[in-house]
Amino acid sequence: MLIRAKVTLYVPRGNFQIVVEHMEPAGQGALKAQFDALKAQLQAEGLFAQERKRALPAWPTQIGVITSPSGAAIRDILQVLKRRCPSIPVVIYPAAVQGADAPAQLRQALDVAIARDECDVLIIGRGGGSLEDLWAFNDEALTRAVAACPIPIVSAVGHEVDTGLTDFAADLRAPTPSAAAELVSPDLSVVTQRLGGLHRRLRWVMAQQLRTPQERLRHLSQRLRSPRQSLEQSSQRLDELQGRLQRHMQQRLALAQSRLRPNQQRLARLSPERLLADRQQRLQTLEKRLPQPLLRLIQQQQVQLGNLGKRLHTASPLETLGRGYSITFKGDEAVRSVSQLQAGDTLTTRLADGEVSARVERVQGSDKGSAPE
Repeated sequence: MLIRAKVTLYVPRGNFQIVVEHMEPAGQGALKAQFDALKAQLQAEGLFAQERKRALPAWPTQIGVITSPSGAAIRDILQVLKRRCPSIPVVIYPAAVQGADAPAQLRQALDVAIARDECDVLIIGRGGGSLEDLWAFNDEALTRAVAACPIPIVSAVGHEVDTGLTDFAADLRAPTPSAAAELVSPDLSVVTQRLGGLHRRLRWVMAQQLRTPQERLRHLSQRLRSPRQSLEQSSQRLDELQGRLQRHMQQRLALAQSRLRPNQQRLARLSPERLLADRQQRLQTLEKRLPQPLLRLIQQQQVQLGNLGKRLHTASPLETLGRGYSITFKGDEAVRSVSQLQAGDTLTTRLADGEVSARVERVQGSDKGSAPE
């Protein structure tokens, strides 16, 4: 502390007295007051607001480190990154981290990292030290540059108890440089283990999802028959039906034949030829039994009957027509006299080989007749 006071002497006892008139912090006390004042100012401007913070990338393709290339901090960071994820490349942007030139060099290194835009995340920091040693990370311009950095940035200044203004302005504060390296890098062993777990779970889920279709496919495969098997079964079924049909037709045919046989026998017995043969045989038998005189009588009567038939045929009107004569009919009545006729009548004349229709124009009797015209 810096004190302004007056020194007095108490004569009766011989004592010196110091009367303090003014007192102010000295050394770290003055720096602490300056730190608190700047922190309050920047916080009032919203530079440390939580909504301005951005999330770090889960798997960065490249990591940038702004620190001294010869300090203990870079060795700790590289060691942690090599252990956790050696496949991620690291870019070092060198800068002094202590002394009067440190704030300017740190700002310049940050500007280079932003201009190159080759890293997904940045680490800015240094190892432990006194408040005076870490004072470069309380620089107002550097703090504002960290807050405005477009790349997600992690501030790791000193040990866990040390805090710089860049810690409040950065997207994330790490208690140590080693912790910053762990925050920005994925643990490959943990990732591998998690990937293994996810792989096992994925296989289990896929097996569960495929089990039902596989069971259904197996069931359908058991039900599905090959075309050859279906054809063989259909052919076998067809042969069976053909056999049944043939046996049925044979049974029906045998039944019809059994029913037809008695009818055939009855029909044979009632056949006209057979009846005629029987009658002729009976007639011959009866003829043999007739006495000879009766037979001669029958023969004489048959001759006489033939002569009468000839005479009757000679006197038949049809025979007369055959000799050139004709018969004239008026309606159904044969015309025998002109007295039966008058003009306009329709007559039918029958000849031996047909009929002729005629119309009466006039009627004239013979000289002996008396019929008028």
